[in-house]
Amino acid sequence: MSEPLLQAVELQCERDERILFRDLSFSILPGTVTRVEGPNGSGKTTLLRMLAGLNDAWSGDLFWCGQPRSARREEFLRNTLYLGHRPGIKPLLTPLENLRALTAGRRPLPDPVLRQALDGTGLSGFQDVPCRNLSAGQQRRVTLARLLIADEPLWLLDEVFTAIDSAGVSAIENLLQQRASEGGAVVVTTHHDLNLPGMQRIVLGGGAANEC
Repeated sequence: MSEPLLQAVELQCERDERILFRDLSFSILPGTVTRVEGPNGSGKTTLLRMLAGLNDAWSGDLFWCGQPRSARREEFLRNTLYLGHRPGIKPLLTPLENLRALTAGRRPLPDPVLRQALDGTGLSGFQDVPCRNLSAGQQRRVTLARLLIADEPLWLLDEVFTAIDSAGVSAIENLLQQRASEGGAVVVTTHHDLNLPGMQRIVLGGGAANEC
């Protein structure tokens, strides 16, 4: 059995004097897609931000490749891609300029590769248009182009299907399955009815959680 990329042991998080979840333990293995589920307010985005290292208001233990994440933080950050539920782009920049900025700190790529990624998300002909002139769905596609050129083994994706049409939804589903088949691991939150073969589930709600 493969060693978990990321392992959580007895996580607990409280917000506004209310426990979002407690005693939450799970393992994220290579080659898997895991969906975090639960009603609004149950802590799905909070959990994803905790896993990404963006929220420190929790207790418990997180391990990266078998060792405490805190001891391997730089390695963890290099090997993890986090996309939040907001596009995270600059409206005055073009899609191409935004994608350059999103990849510059990790693995700078030549413009033809970036343009091909934008084409792959349906932005052909819009690469040089300021993002403020694009629709919400097109702006989201700028961020999603990052997935087409990502090589990080762990993807943490928050509401990745937001503002995406049915064709885009199918493309993302196929991309997640492909990533898992290549040995990567994906953790995703979504209100979309995602049900991929072999998909794992982490169910939040009521102050507790269960791994399915």
